[in-house]
Amino acid sequence: MEIKRDRYLNQLIVRKQNGFIKVITGIRRCGKSYLLNTLFYDHLIAEGIDESHIIKFAFDSADDLRKIGEDLWKIDEENRKVDPVKFMDYISSCVTDGSLYYLLLDEVQKLGSFESVLNGYLRKSNMDVYVTGSNSKFLSHDILTEFEGRGDEVHVLPLSFSEFYSVYDGSKDEAFDDYMVYGGLPAAALMQTEEQKSKYLITQIQNVYLRDIVRRYNLQSDEDIGELLDILASGISTLTNPRKLSNTFKSVKNSGICETTVAKYISHLEEAFLISKVKRYDVKGKRYIDTPYKVYFEDVGLRNARLNFRQIEPTHLMENIIYNELRYRGYNVDVGVVEVRERKDGKETKKQLEIDFIANQGSRRYYIQSAYEIPNDAKWEQETRSFDKTNDSFKKIIVVERSMKPRRDDKGYVMIGVKEFLLNENSLEM
Repeated sequence: MEIKRDRYLNQLIVRKQNGFIKVITGIRRCGKSYLLNTLFYDHLIAEGIDESHIIKFAFDSADDLRKIGEDLWKIDEENRKVDPVKFMDYISSCVTDGSLYYLLLDEVQKLGSFESVLNGYLRKSNMDVYVTGSNSKFLSHDILTEFEGRGDEVHVLPLSFSEFYSVYDGSKDEAFDDYMVYGGLPAAALMQTEEQKSKYLITQIQNVYLRDIVRRYNLQSDEDIGELLDILASGISTLTNPRKLSNTFKSVKNSGICETTVAKYISHLEEAFLISKVKRYDVKGKRYIDTPYKVYFEDVGLRNARLNFRQIEPTHLMENIIYNELRYRGYNVDVGVVEVRERKDGKETKKQLEIDFIANQGSRRYYIQSAYEIPNDAKWEQETRSFDKTNDSFKKIIVVERSMKPRRDDKGYVMIGVKEFLLNENSLEM
């Protein structure tokens, strides 16, 4: 079954022949190879590009490696890289004229000196280069530095809810319930039973994602960073900082892991795209507040799997899903803070009101609150009070769990159901 990833496909299409190496990043199993080798390849064929001018090569494919005289099993057993000379000789044999060739390379980290090889292809006017990778280096934000400023990143998230629902056999409500529990990794989305999905996700988070980080940073084990991931998973969408987390280790885990180590481990998890650390932004003061901050997971299914599916908290998971949706749509996202002064019993005090998300894209800005339910006027006033205090005209939206079309109050604030918000790509404009 084909899952369309049109947003990412279009990002590759608009980057064609731009003089950069197109680097597709994202956590393992999020669909990078499928995007490149199936969806983008099919687009090129549909555009009339001759198959002989699309060179696909997967460095984890025994068949492809045999073309250049390499043996996948020997490479794995000997823990060595693919000979770059053999690969370049093969590419030279495929390029038979001066017209444009598309070079689609999968798992390119297995190629020896891949940075130099690919930078060399950029100097050829008839080469357009696209790569994916999934070792620790390609799972980090620093990969673009390897291409001497000539890398152009397309970051792929797990399936959005709209992508997930496009292949789901069931109602919107059933789909959202499943998505909230098992997330959007494509393989899990296509599995038929809850047992399959849960076992797959638990295996991935333990045996793939954490091991990548341990190898990349030469950690002695995954015990401490795994326990930190547990604590972060339990506290998604709540304010935290390294000191608070270090204290939690001492009180709950009976561990002496220090604040500096906690900060370092959070950076490792963030660089590997497992989590996002979201700073707070003072709306009136127009400045960032470094700490405390919030943490969200790249995929809520992985978050739930890390906790063995024991803490399925709809309010926090819905907030995480909305955050990922805003990123999927290309917005830079902050947590908003509005400082107000209140006078009580003759004394003036300062208070900080929170806006769950400030979504920015160029000159556009939206304020979004995730409110699982609004049962009465008092709750509505509580959720919109921070909106009242911003004193600006940017659009303000409340997202609730129950299905409902957009509804606007007399202040212009919009309330919309989460499924309607996620399934309509223009929901921020409604």
